[in-house]
Amino acid sequence: MEITILSGKGGTGKTSVAAAFVSLLKDVVVVDADVDASNLYLVVSPENFREEVYVSGFTAVIDYNICTNCGLCESYCRFDAIHYKNEKFEILETSCDGCKLCSRVCPNHAIEMIPSNKSRWFEGDIPHGVMFHARLAPGEENSGRLVQILRDEAKKKAREHAYNHIIIDGPPGTGCPVISSITGVDKVVIVTEPSKSAFHDLQRVWKVTKHFSLPAFVIINKYDLNESLSQEIENWCNSQKIQLLGKLPFDKDFVHAMIACKSIVEYKPQSILSSVLKTAVCTLLATN
Repeated sequence: MEITILSGKGGTGKTSVAAAFVSLLKDVVVVDADVDASNLYLVVSPENFREEVYVSGFTAVIDYNICTNCGLCESYCRFDAIHYKNEKFEILETSCDGCKLCSRVCPNHAIEMIPSNKSRWFEGDIPHGVMFHARLAPGEENSGRLVQILRDEAKKKAREHAYNHIIIDGPPGTGCPVISSITGVDKVVIVTEPSKSAFHDLQRVWKVTKHFSLPAFVIINKYDLNESLSQEIENWCNSQKIQLLGKLPFDKDFVHAMIACKSIVEYKPQSILSSVLKTAVCTLLATN
């Protein structure tokens, strides 16, 4: 079973919930699909045994032995990546889109397109399985394609070693990386909190899952900080026939567990938080 955990809004506790799910399952493959700002590995602590280069595109580089400072490249660049500085034209790597137009218009062929190969993805052992995560270099693109690579590797590993579950810690928002992290999964868990912004993003993410006809479930974190809004969220879930897996109370142990690089289930297995999450996992796995 392949399960993606989303939130829409950042800071709702999605990664903490994902870490708890990983701790509760046996024979699990974990994917941190937030490749722009991966952090689940800090809690799960994989022992990486594989590192692969990810080429996200191309970056323009000027050969100053050939360049005549004609400035044609700057006039054609629509990404403001080329500027005249220190008596020569320079390319700002983080602004270059890799469109190759500058290399095509250069009359002296002084601009070469080189692969953007600073990003990496990793595979590592964890106590109950394997984890895949990545680090997309600053300014690099194609994060959706990188997420798909991680997912393909995870499914391959699950088939080879008969792992029963794949847990995907999805990225925030509703963009391309999110779509890459949910396409074809069995179930989606949306973690929200009792705030207007989180409720709004819950509805946005749910619309995306509905578009792909994916079964969606909801967990309300820190529900007791605003019980009236939590009830409003619960009522909305009922009206849309979305199953509520549980409501987690505000508890500083969630933070303390993260500081200790553990899931809440490992940090305080007898806590209310752990009990609610255990029930949530059991319900999720038992639901068709």
